[in-house]
Amino acid sequence: MTFEDHGVAGGCWTGALRADRQPDPPCVVHRGAVVAQARLRDAGPGVWAVEADLPGTVIDQGAHGLLLVAGEPGAPGSQVLARLTLVSGQVAGDELLAEVAHLRAELDLLKREFRRLAAGG
Repeated sequence: MTFEDHGVAGGCWTGALRADRQPDPPCVVHRGAVVAQARLRDAGPGVWAVEADLPGTVIDQGAHGLLLVAGEPGAPGSQVLARLTLVSGQVAGDELLAEVAHLRAELDLLKREFRRLAAGG
């Protein structure tokens, strides 16, 4: 099963889901909780159009990560089909800069450790 992301417009996340047989509608997960159930519409042989209305609680200040999940989230056999990051507001710039600085610091640490291990130390 594969998902082709068409993006978000008017608060609705859309895309196309390709599968051998009609799947159960996927759900949208935010911070570990299901926040929306997607709708499926036949779009041709082995293809279903996917639409998920995003609730206002995830369209908010800051950065929010959403997952489109097939199956029961966290259950064996569930599959993350897509990831979506929504960023908004003035605070978003500072949050992103802080996150990039944190990632750079981690990368520097990993590079130092890799060089140490490669040098045999």
